[in-house]
Amino acid sequence: MSATPATESKDRIPVSIGIDREDRAKLAELLSQALANTYVLYAKIQGFHWNVRGPLFYSIHKMTEEQYEDLGAAIDEIAERIRAIGFLSPNTLTKFLSIAEVKEADGNPEAPQMLETLVQDHQTVVRSLRHAVDEATRVDDVFTADMLTSRIGKHEEFAWMLRALAGKS
Repeated sequence: MSATPATESKDRIPVSIGIDREDRAKLAELLSQALANTYVLYAKIQGFHWNVRGPLFYSIHKMTEEQYEDLGAAIDEIAERIRAIGFLSPNTLTKFLSIAEVKEADGNPEAPQMLETLVQDHQTVVRSLRHAVDEATRVDDVFTADMLTSRIGKHEEFAWMLRALAGKS
């Protein structure tokens, strides 16, 4: 994984939640990657929302608005979970871009390419989150596992809706 190890907060009392520091550090790293993927995808979806054109304009415009609003809430939830387990959340675009598997949009594609790109991005996030859920389950962090499992469901639903709009589902 390309994420660098998370740094434990120096301004907080050490966290004692029944999960070893080493295991929490691994979770913070995976959560940081989830945060970065979510943030980059949020920006990409919002850009597509602003610039979509053509016969699918209204449908894509409305669907992407729903998706980026959901991702905006998820960004905060994931970042706060990193803090709750005792680590600092990444907070710069440079850091997000360096650890995210989702990549920025290259220009402003036509609507069909927007849909295909977003389907692929949501599926990338799902695969990454599954790995994080496995790790959270391994160290008995049921809250993190539940939160990320819920995110998997949202990304799978968003990918399905985009495929259906593109006539591929």
